[in-house]
Amino acid sequence: MATLGIVFPGQGSQYVGMGRELFQQFEPARACFEEAQAVLGSDISRLCFEGPRELLDLTMNTQVATLTLEIAAWRVLAPGLRVRPSAMAGHSLGEYGALCAAGVLSFSDALQIVRTRAAYQQEAVPPGVGANAAIQGLDRDTVEAICTEVTAGSGLVTPSCYNAQDQTVVSGLTASVETVMSKALAAGAKRAVRLPLSAPFHCALMEGAARRLDGEIARLVLRDGDVPVIPNCDPGSLHSAETTRELLVRQIYQPVRWLETIERMTRMGVDTVIEVGPKKVLSILALRINKGLRILNVENLESLQRTVDVLSGKS
Repeated sequence: MATLGIVFPGQGSQYVGMGRELFQQFEPARACFEEAQAVLGSDISRLCFEGPRELLDLTMNTQVATLTLEIAAWRVLAPGLRVRPSAMAGHSLGEYGALCAAGVLSFSDALQIVRTRAAYQQEAVPPGVGANAAIQGLDRDTVEAICTEVTAGSGLVTPSCYNAQDQTVVSGLTASVETVMSKALAAGAKRAVRLPLSAPFHCALMEGAARRLDGEIARLVLRDGDVPVIPNCDPGSLHSAETTRELLVRQIYQPVRWLETIERMTRMGVDTVIEVGPKKVLSILALRINKGLRILNVENLESLQRTVDVLSGKS
């Protein structure tokens, strides 16, 4: 019997058309999209299925749309699982998907706090002032050293996502991020690519957004989850009714430690990781971190059927 870890992707995985097949075929998925529309007052299904891309890619829309698909896909998948997952986690925004799926907070509360979070993140730094870039092919120590050097010389830039052994995202002031990219390539990086994100996420420039969000999270009803949820900012701990508020506040301005998250899952006995949500970004990262993991995903009918077949031993 497989030991399952469930992961939920973050901003950047969205695409026009996501969730359409699940919406058409499964009542729990339709109910999820309908609840999102009722809570948010906007047509999330049309945004996901028809776009346009420019509208879907706006942070205020991307985050609630991605969360809605994640929970819709989870509600379709969950009844067919033969075993309770041993752990859940989500990458950045996806952490809210994990918390909702685990029962730490309600879907309605998750939608509202994610919409507020997106607004605060967008308002924290004026457009163009901050940036994010993915550095591939250098170890984390080298990237950290470059960031420290550049921050001392030209302004803040720090690692914001430790995605795999050889992939680190950096975030900060735009000029500093560009300098890190140049220095990383000179140091032997295979790639250094600016990411199409609207704010410098998971760095100290988001501390103002974190302070604002703290008061909003304080109003939520938070519970102990049915499944352990590993936090982005502190993979050595777990979410609980007592810790979730602090962990979600820290998540906004501290780095996503995804490498350590998958390593923690492995130590918990997980041998099969299922990515629930659009695309397969986390699936690719999980295999880079640990090639021994079995990787599945659920985002449409084909991937759902394959996952069900594999878990039931049919393939």
